[in-house]
Amino acid sequence: MSNKKVFAFSRTNFILLAIGMAVVIIGFILMSGPGSTESQFNADIFNARHIKVAPIVCLVGYLFMIYAIIRKPKDGAGKAEQKEADKA
Repeated sequence: MSNKKVFAFSRTNFILLAIGMAVVIIGFILMSGPGSTESQFNADIFNARHIKVAPIVCLVGYLFMIYAIIRKPKDGAGKAEQKEADKA
């Protein structure tokens, strides 16, 4: 009986997912900032970085993650990873 582990994702898929997650985290960091309080209004929450750039960066990150999930490895890459799994 062989102990082959067959995963739905290849190593490349996991790397692409990590990159997409990093881009989403960067988008959320860009979105954060000082808020307004009950006694003082901070108009800085309406600048372009908070309401335009950051959501677009998050959207790009999410789309990149979707691509990473639906991406199928090429035949050559899948065979190479399978050979490495067979050796282990």
